[in-house]
Amino acid sequence: MLDIKYIRDNLKEVKKATQDKGYKIDFEKLLRLNDERRKIIQEIDELRAQRNKLTKNDIQKGKKIKEELKKLEPQKQELEKEYKELMYKIPNIPEKGVKVGKDERDNEVIKKAGKIKLKKAKDHTEIGKSMDLIDTDASAISSGSRFCFLKNEAVMLEFALINFALDLLCKEKFIPIIPPVMLKNEVARETGYYEAGDDDSFYLKDEEKVLIGTSEHSILAYHKNTVFNEKDLPRRYVGFSTCFRREAGSYGRDVKGILRVHQFDKVEMVSFARPEDSKKEHQYLLSLEEKIVQKLELPFRVVKMCTGDLGRPASSKYDIEVWLPGQGRYRETHSSSNCTDFQARRLNIRYRESDKSGFVHTLNGTAIAIGRTLIAILENYQQKDGSVKVPEVLQKYCGFKEIKK
Repeated sequence: MLDIKYIRDNLKEVKKATQDKGYKIDFEKLLRLNDERRKIIQEIDELRAQRNKLTKNDIQKGKKIKEELKKLEPQKQELEKEYKELMYKIPNIPEKGVKVGKDERDNEVIKKAGKIKLKKAKDHTEIGKSMDLIDTDASAISSGSRFCFLKNEAVMLEFALINFALDLLCKEKFIPIIPPVMLKNEVARETGYYEAGDDDSFYLKDEEKVLIGTSEHSILAYHKNTVFNEKDLPRRYVGFSTCFRREAGSYGRDVKGILRVHQFDKVEMVSFARPEDSKKEHQYLLSLEEKIVQKLELPFRVVKMCTGDLGRPASSKYDIEVWLPGQGRYRETHSSSNCTDFQARRLNIRYRESDKSGFVHTLNGTAIAIGRTLIAILENYQQKDGSVKVPEVLQKYCGFKEIKK
């Protein structure tokens, strides 16, 4: 959420930033609503002040004030609700230097690394089925489309990837955490992602809760209403969770295999930083993502998102895309975002220094998206004899060097 004073003082800039991100907001209505709510709040405060000064003998005046407050309070609540709805729709402002663009076609490839050893080869669905690692036929019967059963060595590889990421990040002083996979609707919305009817989430209507799309959301909520001491920042977490997404906008894309599924596991990085440190922190998270992919010896490229592909909370964002020979193209396996104080304002996460205080900046980055990393390993490490080698860095965690038929 942006600061209303900043919106008013920089209206032209905020309008352009909103348009560049592909959102439409009635800012004139927003400012009018803010003026009206401020006016009615002032009236209510003045009436309450008058009531507090009344003596026991001022019964009639007290009744009159009570009636006026009874009329104004519902008006205030309605204005607050309408104002908040509009405020929540406004996206974060893109960082300077982010390219103005409409969608992923306008993103910038800023780096390539690793040698592509297989230009074209079997895809993970064929490998997974032939080696009894992935079963989407059984999950279609039990759960419907876009689910899977992981089996045998694939299960061991998942836990190897988790432990590899935890080892690496705990050495970097990240705090390990396993958060809840459900959030209250109102708390989830404060993270900046959950706009009912406009997001990709599974809502539990009877519970007024939602299943998280990544552990970032729960970790942010863990510090709702927290005030950090400046010396305790940055505060970094590595979280593991199962994640849930409807994939409503995919329109039939990537329906085969486990590239785009409703349920998947992920290891996620989340950082709370001082505002002046957040750009540097973003580069740090990106460097860790690159380090993870490099240790897995997977060919990849780094892509900087344009304005139209940032999403609502992010000010800047990078994706790492790994080469998948089964598709003959790069596909996203990691992303990292700097959300500045956009989420912190909604969740009231602040910091205090000796002479000042303010909202922290929040950042997130993928450590391991299990399903997509498994795809990358199966496809890039497949051998001519049908076996699949295991990345050297994972062998000590899973206990085997290759998967044989």
